This record gives sequence, structure tokens and C-alpha cells, in this order.
Amino acid sequence: MKILRAAIQKYTGLISGTGTLAGALFIAAIFFVSEGLDFGAELQEKMPSEQPAKQMETAFSGIASSDTPGFAVLVKKDGRIVFEKGYGVRDLRTKTAIDAQTNFRLASFTKQFTAMAIMLLVRDEKLRYDETLTEIFPEFPAYGKQITVRNLLNHTSGLPDYEDLMDAAEKSKVQIWSAEKQIHDAEVLHLLEKESHGKFAPRTKWQYSNSGYVVLGLIVAKVSGESFGEFLHERLFSPLKMNHTLVFEKGKNEITNRAFGHSKKENTFVKTDQSSTSATQSDGGIYSNLEDLSKWDDALRNHTLLSEKEFLPAITPAKLPPGAEAKLAEDVPDSLRSHVSAYGFGWFLNLQDPHPLMWHYGDTMGFKSAILRYTRNNVTVILLCNRTDLDSGALALRAAQPFLPAQ
Repeated sequence: MKILRAAIQKYTGLISGTGTLAGALFIAAIFFVSEGLDFGAELQEKMPSEQPAKQMETAFSGIASSDTPGFAVLVKKDGRIVFEKGYGVRDLRTKTAIDAQTNFRLASFTKQFTAMAIMLLVRDEKLRYDETLTEIFPEFPAYGKQITVRNLLNHTSGLPDYEDLMDAAEKSKVQIWSAEKQIHDAEVLHLLEKESHGKFAPRTKWQYSNSGYVVLGLIVAKVSGESFGEFLHERLFSPLKMNHTLVFEKGKNEITNRAFGHSKKENTFVKTDQSSTSATQSDGGIYSNLEDLSKWDDALRNHTLLSEKEFLPAITPAKLPPGAEAKLAEDVPDSLRSHVSAYGFGWFLNLQDPHPLMWHYGDTMGFKSAILRYTRNNVTVILLCNRTDLDSGALALRAAQPFLPAQ
């Protein structure tokens, strides 16, 4: 109740004057207090324990085969694994079956780990949420004076899209990138430093930004004195015993039990595992599996890395002026677009729903992913795909349905 009272006091002014944002902020406080509510008994009365598993077996059968790439799905209820299965193969050469230990590229699912790294540095008093880009990188142009760490975390920075800057550089023949010659994080920062202004003034709009999360990873490295991957291993993966999760760096580390990405072309699957942007780290470069990500979910539920209060900013919606424009990325699954009311730090939020939800998706060359955390209902779904013809959001929503109380 202390967290609820503190949140209500903090946002009293907003609740009285900013409509939708106010409601979201108020529900964000309730979100944590409600996290421990147990609907398990109600669910057990409504369906035998084996029925949801049978429902999902029926729903997922036939989507992938022993000759196609596929997906892995995990469902947890009240911290217990109630369904976990792989479908299809991790690569078409060996035809090795996908299982709970198969490592997939997470793509933008990575962003919640980047946000956690920043939050740990803030907790350590090595960084502030209101610290600006020019305070951290003194050589950054003047437009960075108004961009804070918080703005990078919640996509209100207005930083240019680095893929747009790559396109411009390639058209002018300044630089050409490819799957063989990939862009790296330091090059992204260099492109941003060549610009004289952002896309919009910070905090005036919301627009999903991979650039912001690349810069956050560089901030982690600069402030900690370690590489981004080393910091995540030391502070997140190792303490949580996520022993097969890593920030992939070609030539520096290896991915065990690796799933390779595929795309469907003319009724056949082709390997499409890497692109010109696949080497950037903190916006999408983590590989992991169901077994490790279950441990991540446990850490979030049990507040292992940050206390409940310290984690609250991650589920606090970005503050915007009334009527401000909000623009989702084009690759957000159609199935999940109606489940967005706000964004925190590395999490999309749907706080007004009868089943309050924090979630994220991933979509990159050859891979799709999704994590749904219904915190009031204590239901988590994780879906990892190594093919791009599937809607990871739709599959994850389908997996969650048998475990949610009827509305």
C-alpha cells in the first residue's frame, strides 16, 4: 500500500488535469499492488489443468513441421511453467528440433534488458534520469542538450532514426553497409553527431526509436567502464543464472543451440539471418531461450534486481502534452496494436485493460518475438520465432487466453 499511496500523491495533479495520461498513471500504481492477486483457484474451478495445454496443442499444431523453421512458446501461471514447447527446426541444414534451450535473436525484446541496465546504474548513483546527452557525451551537438536519459528510455527524445541516416549516407555514396559489412553502435553515434537537429523537440511527441536504445547501450558502456555485453553478463545474466543468454558479437562470442532466421519466399523458406543492422547491440542484439527467459520473468516478479519502488519508473507512462502525437513502429504486430496505451522504460503498457498488461515485441531479419506479462493475473507468455511469416503477437495472445479469467 505504501507504493500505491506514494504513486497517488506523486501524480495527484496529473490525475486531475490530463485525462488519459492521468488514468494511465493512476492505474500504474494499482498495477503493482495488484500483481500478487491469485486467480489460480478460479481458473482451476473453470477448467481441468490439462485442458489449456490441449487447447494450445490444437491451436499450434500444423503451424510448423520437422522440415520448417518454427517457434518456441512458454506460458507461466503464478510463477509455474504450465506450457513449454518447441515447434519446427532451428535450421534447415541440420533439422535440429526447436526446444526450450534453443537460442533465438530477441530483436527489440532486447530493450527491456537495456532499460534494466540503465536503471541499475541510476540505483548505483552513477547516472541520473535527467542527465542530458551532452553531459554524457560532451562532443554531441547542441540538440542533445535537451535530450535526457529518461527521454531515450521512453522514446520521447526526437533523435533521428539511424536507419534513415544510413539510407542518406548510402545514397550519397559516403558509406555502404550490408549483411557482410554491418553498422556498429559507435557508428550510429557518429551518424547522430553529424546531425544538427532532431526529428522533433524532446518531450513533445512519442515516437519509437531504435537510435535512442543504441545510445543507451553506449551510455551503459561509458558510465560503467565495461562493454555493454560485459555489464549485462555481470549484473543481469550471471546473477539470474541466465547462462545461455548473451549480447552477440560476431567473432567474439558464440551462440550455442542457435536458431537461424528464415523468411518465406514463394512457398519455401530461405535463410535470412543477418542484415546491415544486425550488429547493433542494445536495440536488439541479445540472444536467449525459453529456459533463461523464464528466469528473467521470475526476477521481474520477485523484484530480484530492483525493488518494487525502484522498478516503478519502468511502468510509468511517458509524460506528454495533451494531444501529443504518438507513432508506433511499422513492424509492431497488428495483433498487438490495440494493446498499447503507453510506454514506460523498455515496456509497452496497456494499463486500462481488465487484464493489465506490460509487453514487448521483436521483429528483425529472420526473427520475431513477443513477451506478454499480465501482472494482475500472474500470467506470462514468451514466444520466440525463427521465421518472419508468423504474427508473434497473435500466437502469444492465443497462448495466454486459456489462463485469463473471462471478462
